[in-house]
Amino acid sequence: MGTLSVLFSTNFFTNTPYEYIMLLYGGIVNMKQSFDVTGMTCSACSAAVNRAVLKIDGVNDANVNLMTNSMVVDYDEDRTNDDDIIRSVMAIGYGVSIAGCKKSANNDDKDNSESIWDEQVKSMALRLKISIPLTMLLMYVSMGNMIGLPLPDFLLGENNAVGFAFMQFLITLPVVFINMAYYEKGFKSLFYGNPNMDSLVAIGSTSAIIYGIFAIFRMSMFLGVGDFDKIHKYHHNLYFESAVMILTLITLGKYFETRSKKKTYAAISSLVKLRPTTAHLANKDKIEDVDVKDIKIGDILQVRLGEAVALDGIIVSGSTVIDESAITGESIPVEKSIGDNVIGATINKGAVFNFKVTKTGGDTMLSKIIELVKAANATKAPIESMADKISLYFVPAVISIAIITFTVWKMTGATTEFALNFAISVLVISCPCALGLATPVAIMVGTGQGAKNGLLFKSAESLETMHMIDTIVFDKTGTITQGTPTVTDLILSDTYSEHDFLKMAASLEQNSQQPLAKAITSYGISKVKPLEVEGFSEIMGRGVKGILDKKIIIAGNLKFMADNNINVSSFDKYMEKQADEGKTTVFFAIDGVLAAIIGISDIPKNTSAVAIEKLKALGIKAIMLTGDNFKVAQNISSKLKLDDFISEVLPDQKEEVIARLKNEGKIVAMVGDGINDSVALAKADVGIAVGSGTDVAIDSADIVLMKSDLQDVVTTIELSRATIRNIKENLFWAFFYNIICIPLAAGVFYEPFNIGLNPMIGSLAMSFSSVFVVLNALRLRRFKAKKQMEYIKNDISNEVKTEVVKMSNQINAENLAKVVHIDGMMCMHCKANVEKALNSLANVSAVVDLEKKVANLKLTADVDDAILKRTVEDAGYSVIDIK
Repeated sequence: MGTLSVLFSTNFFTNTPYEYIMLLYGGIVNMKQSFDVTGMTCSACSAAVNRAVLKIDGVNDANVNLMTNSMVVDYDEDRTNDDDIIRSVMAIGYGVSIAGCKKSANNDDKDNSESIWDEQVKSMALRLKISIPLTMLLMYVSMGNMIGLPLPDFLLGENNAVGFAFMQFLITLPVVFINMAYYEKGFKSLFYGNPNMDSLVAIGSTSAIIYGIFAIFRMSMFLGVGDFDKIHKYHHNLYFESAVMILTLITLGKYFETRSKKKTYAAISSLVKLRPTTAHLANKDKIEDVDVKDIKIGDILQVRLGEAVALDGIIVSGSTVIDESAITGESIPVEKSIGDNVIGATINKGAVFNFKVTKTGGDTMLSKIIELVKAANATKAPIESMADKISLYFVPAVISIAIITFTVWKMTGATTEFALNFAISVLVISCPCALGLATPVAIMVGTGQGAKNGLLFKSAESLETMHMIDTIVFDKTGTITQGTPTVTDLILSDTYSEHDFLKMAASLEQNSQQPLAKAITSYGISKVKPLEVEGFSEIMGRGVKGILDKKIIIAGNLKFMADNNINVSSFDKYMEKQADEGKTTVFFAIDGVLAAIIGISDIPKNTSAVAIEKLKALGIKAIMLTGDNFKVAQNISSKLKLDDFISEVLPDQKEEVIARLKNEGKIVAMVGDGINDSVALAKADVGIAVGSGTDVAIDSADIVLMKSDLQDVVTTIELSRATIRNIKENLFWAFFYNIICIPLAAGVFYEPFNIGLNPMIGSLAMSFSSVFVVLNALRLRRFKAKKQMEYIKNDISNEVKTEVVKMSNQINAENLAKVVHIDGMMCMHCKANVEKALNSLANVSAVVDLEKKVANLKLTADVDDAILKRTVEDAGYSVIDIK
C-alpha cells in the first residue's frame, strides 16, 4: 500500500486540506504498515523478528509485539516494500502477513482477533487431549513398577528390558508428533541463528529421546551377549518420560497462557461487540431494517428505546437520554435533543428519536477508539527495551550454560545420564517466556482498563511516562473551566423582587444569541417562566432593548448605560468587586432606572478543585496557563488552590513555557482542548487532550480523555503507576526465577546440599512461570477510577451570590421636568424634528411649544443637560438655555 492508495482510500470530499497535507507529507517518503506475525513464542522470537526487519535497507523502525503477535514497520517506500519485509521474516522461520488480510469466516469487516485466540486455545486443547492421556500412560509404564503398580509380564524383568523401552518409545511418538511445532520452529530458528524458547524445548526433549533410542540399541546389544548388569543400568535411565512430560507440561502452560492472553484482549473485543449490525433506516414515511454496512453519510436512522445507536450522527427529531458509559465511561446518562451529537454503540435510555448519520465505518468514534487501543498495544514502553536486550542474548547463553553443565559434570566423573539430566534441566527451565510477556501483557491490560474508564492511551510510552510526571500544566478555558459563561452574582435593587426581575431579564435576553445573554437566559429559566417581549432590538457590542408589561427594559454594558443616561453610581462598589474578580458585568435598567447588575464568569468545572487537590496529594505541581488577564487568572487560581498560574500568554508562548519547565528538569504533562494548545501538547513529555476539544488538539496529544473531567488526569497517573508496578513485579519474578532456577537446574547445589532439579519438574516450573506473569497482569483488571464526585456536563454545580441594594438616590420621576429654550424653529416641520430627536432619548418625553420656542420635558430619570443640548443641535437647531 503506497501513498496514492492511502490518499484514494480516504473520502475526498470530507478530508480537510490539513489532512491532505499531512497525508502527503507523511506518505511521500515514509510508510507505516502493520503485520500479523505467527510462530513467536518468547521474547527471543520477537527480538529476532525485530532484528531481521531492521537489517532491511530502508526500514526506519520496527515494533514487534509478542503479546498481540503483531508488528508495525516504518519504512521508506522508495527503498523497500511489504514483500521485502515478509520475505525477511519468513526467512528466519516465522509466518507473516499484512494485518487485516485474513478475513473472518463470514468475510465481513468484523474484528477477528478474538477468533484467532479461540483457534489457538482449541488447537492446544486438542494437543492436550492426546498428550495428557499418553503421558499418564507412559508415566505408569515407566514408573508404575517402582511404586508397586501392576504391569503386564512382558514389560517386567531384565529379559523384557528392550520391550519395556520400546513400548515407552511407541507411546512417546504420538506426543512428539502432535507437538511437532516445537521442533519445527525451534530447530528452524536455531538453524537461522535466532534460537528461541522452542529451540530450548526442542534441544532438551530431543536430547532425552535420542538418549532413549541409544539406550534401546545398547540394551539390545547387551541382551545378545547376556550382559544383564549393563542392561539393568540402561533399564532405569531411559528419559522418554522426561521428553514427553516436557512437551505436555509446556503445552499445558501455553494453553493456560493463551487463555489468559485472550482475557487480556477482552477490552478490545468487548468494544468490537458493541457495534450494532442492523439499523432502522427512515426513508420518507417508511422505516426499514438495513445492514449497518449499507448505511451512507446523510441517511436518517431511527433509534428506539433500549437500542444501540448504530453510527455517529446529529439528532434531527425527538429528545432522549443516552447511556454513553461504554464509550466515555460516564456513568450518568446524558440528555440529548435536536442538534446534539450522538455516538455509535451508545444506548438509548429514553424516547424514540431520529438522527442524521455523519460518520460511518472507520471514521466513527468507536472505530477510532478500537484503533487507538490496538495502536497502543502495538508500541513498546521504554521499560520493555531492557527485557528485549536481555532476551537477545539469553537463549544463546542458556544453550552455552547447558553445554558447560554437561561438560563440567562429565569432567568430574559423572555418568553421561547424570550429566545429561542436568543439561536438559537447564534447557527446559530457562525458557524466557515470562521475560517476554512481563511488559506487553501488562500494557495490554492497562490500556484496556484505560479505555473502559474513558482514557485513551495512544502509545505504551505515554502509559509508562505518566507515572513519572511531576508537573502538570493546564489550559484554563474549557479545561479547568466550563468554557462557557455562567451567572455567578446577582446584585438587585430593592425596587423589584428576584422573581419579578428574573422574569423580565430572561424574557428580554432569550431573544439574543450572544453567549452572555444565553448564560442569563439559562439561569433565569431555571427559576421562572419567561414571557414574550415587544419591540426587541439589539445593538451589537452594547446591549438589548425591549418592552414588557409597558416597561422599557434595557440590558448591556456600561457604555450602553451611558448612551441611555442610566445612573449606575449606586452599584459602584459591586462593579469594582466584580472587576477585581475578573468577572463580566451586565447592567439592567427598567424605565430608565438601574434595577440590577449580573456578574458572569467562566467558572471552574465542578470536579476541577477535587482533581487538583488529588494531584497535590500525589506530589504533583499544578500550574494554569491562560491568555486571560491577571485578575481572572488570579481569581481562578485562588479558588482551586493551584501551585502557580501564568496569565496573558499568547498561543505561541505556551510552547515556550513548557520548554522552560522541561529545561528546569521537570517531567511535564500538558492538558488542553484547543487549537492554540496543540503545539504545547506536542512539546510536553505527555500531552493530554480532553475529549470535548478540537480535532487538532486531540491529534497532537498522547492521551485523550473522553470526558471533560480533570479527575481523569489523576486516574491516568494512578493507572500508569499501577501498570508500571505490575510490570516491575513481572520482571522481578521473571529474572528472580531464572537467577535461582538455572543454578539449581545446573546442579550447583547438588554436591553441598544434595539438591537438584529433574527435567520434568523444570518444565513444569517453566510453564507456570509464564502463567503466573499473565495472571499477575490480569490483576490490573480490578483497577477502578477513584472519583469523589461525578462530572455532569449539563449540570455544573454553581451557587449564585444574590444581594439587595437600597436605591436611596433613586429620583422621583413624577416631579422631574426640564424646559429647553431653542433657537431656529420656524414651522411645524421644525417642531416635529425636535420632538422626534428628544423623544428618541431614554427616559425623555418631549412636547414642543413652537410659539414660545421651548421644549417641555418630562423625565423618568435625570438626563444630563449636555446630552439634551447635543441631541437638539444634532437635529439642526441651537439651544439657548435649559432650566
